[in-house]
Amino acid sequence: MSKLEQIEKSVAELEAEEFEAFALWFEKLQAARWDQQFEHDARNSQALDRLADKALKDHRAGRTSRL
Repeated sequence: MSKLEQIEKSVAELEAEEFEAFALWFEKLQAARWDQQFEHDARNSQALDRLADKALKDHRAGRTSRL
């Protein structure tokens, strides 16, 4: 049995209260990993800078509208 299969089996066997605690923990873990990835990408990629520059140029050229 793979590690993932073991985890899936264990989670499926949790009682309701334990499952809720696990779900909350997992949600926080996902958010933290997403934040880390976003920060890494923002520091190490020029893609966000290029998108921001294009958006500002479009706005200055009148190619945007109010939300």
